[in-house]
Amino acid sequence: MPAGPRSGHDAMKVVILGGDGYLGWPTAMHMAAKGHEVHVVDNYLRRRLAAETRSEALIPTGDLEERADLFHTINGRRIAVHLFDCTDGERLSALIRDLCPDALVHYAEQPSAPFSMRGEAEARLTLENNLRSTFNVAWAVLTHAPDCHIVKLGTMGEYGTPNIDIEEGWITIEHKGRSDRFLYPRAGGSLYHTTKIMDTDLLSFHCRLYGLRVTDLMQGPVYGLSTAEADLHPGLVPNFHYDDIFGTVINRFLVQAVIGMPLTIYGRGGQKRGYINIRDTLRCVELSILNPAAAGELRIFNQFTEIFSIREIAERVQEAGTRLGLDVRVQHIDNPRRELEEHRYVAVHDGLLGLGLDPHRLDADALTAMLEMVACHKDRIDVGRILPRVRWNTPSGTP
Repeated sequence: MPAGPRSGHDAMKVVILGGDGYLGWPTAMHMAAKGHEVHVVDNYLRRRLAAETRSEALIPTGDLEERADLFHTINGRRIAVHLFDCTDGERLSALIRDLCPDALVHYAEQPSAPFSMRGEAEARLTLENNLRSTFNVAWAVLTHAPDCHIVKLGTMGEYGTPNIDIEEGWITIEHKGRSDRFLYPRAGGSLYHTTKIMDTDLLSFHCRLYGLRVTDLMQGPVYGLSTAEADLHPGLVPNFHYDDIFGTVINRFLVQAVIGMPLTIYGRGGQKRGYINIRDTLRCVELSILNPAAAGELRIFNQFTEIFSIREIAERVQEAGTRLGLDVRVQHIDNPRRELEEHRYVAVHDGLLGLGLDPHRLDADALTAMLEMVACHKDRIDVGRILPRVRWNTPSGTP
């Protein structure tokens, strides 16, 4: 029989919305491997949008039922699969009523900033999908499982790039001799990031008025393909997008290095963000679940481990590529986004470290391992989906 929960905590019932995603599926495996009862929900929206925009993942992956069966065969743990759309409030409410989970992890959103800026249809889909899903989560939990702890994936992009230190979600303001505590001012750089701001406001409202317990994880860009469970079989690998719409800058640079294409830095490359390894993301979600927020509390953690500029990431990929004998060059191109290219970026991120997070680092060894995995799938790389196909400064989003 599989071992019980390794954390020392009792087994919990956990629902993961968006369980087919880059983070949803590894989170499901991670929590199931720890001995928890895991249920995943998805409607394959991300897969459909990726296919429609020629942005499919580099490494093919099976659907949720196929991966759940494979995981059970290898690990012995079951992951229950529920296929429906979380914007369907009745379906989501019925599931929460039937399961009455201890924790709900909310990843069920359109996750791409560039997609949200392609045009009106994409912006509308992003707005309606993301806000309706979050609203439905709040009311399903409030109605049927009010003690359930909601763990929502937010984004550091909610804060923008202010010229003051970014606090951990909340800030105390002194004004005319008085002070009060507020959500930190936020300025999303895309429609996607704006919906995440609205998510936070929606959940804050429901916590204040109805006593929900919520942890909002303001996460920086995630990198990595290796997790304890994904390494058990190639069929369990997370989604790896390298394109300009669903991919990340690190993934794009890795692919470019492997095929001998210059690493394309948007603008001057001084844009700074907080980054995190996928293994640390899984640990952060686990720590949040095992240490729930109090009733009526919107607890916010800034979920990243290191801060880099785009130029610094390019330099690190270049160094790792050189170790493998690759000729890695760098090229600056016009920035398709509207953003500051040189700015201050200082952000507090003490909360999760205080709960016990022991971070991985984006070093040459980590990048070399990712380059080697990408190289195994070199023949599947489509150069036509790497350079920018969406621009922020045109209403249609097209160049």
